[in-house]
Amino acid sequence: MNYRIEILDPAYDFISSIETKFRAKAYRTIGLLKEFGPFLKEPHSKSIKGYKGLFELRVQSGNNILRLFYFHHKSSFYIITSGFIKKNDKKDKNQIIKAMEFMKTYMEQNNENN
Repeated sequence: MNYRIEILDPAYDFISSIETKFRAKAYRTIGLLKEFGPFLKEPHSKSIKGYKGLFELRVQSGNNILRLFYFHHKSSFYIITSGFIKKNDKKDKNQIIKAMEFMKTYMEQNNENN
């Protein structure tokens, strides 16, 4: 089954700004989400503990680690909100909070509850 993917502008702008090789890997991982949906697991996808409904796509190229935040919407629809390149081993709470805000705004604009 193919799942539908929507990439919000902040995520699209971020992906467009990264190196071509890294961008290709990011789109390959997005393709895996499109193909496998909720069955995509680590090392490609992981839920964010403490942030209900938020997940991250994980992409690595050399020492660089890219994270794309996303959430599940309706039965077969995924929304990619934003992303960043991880600089250290800790989760960047500001990036997570920003992704949660994008998710909340999207849900409000579509008058839906996740």
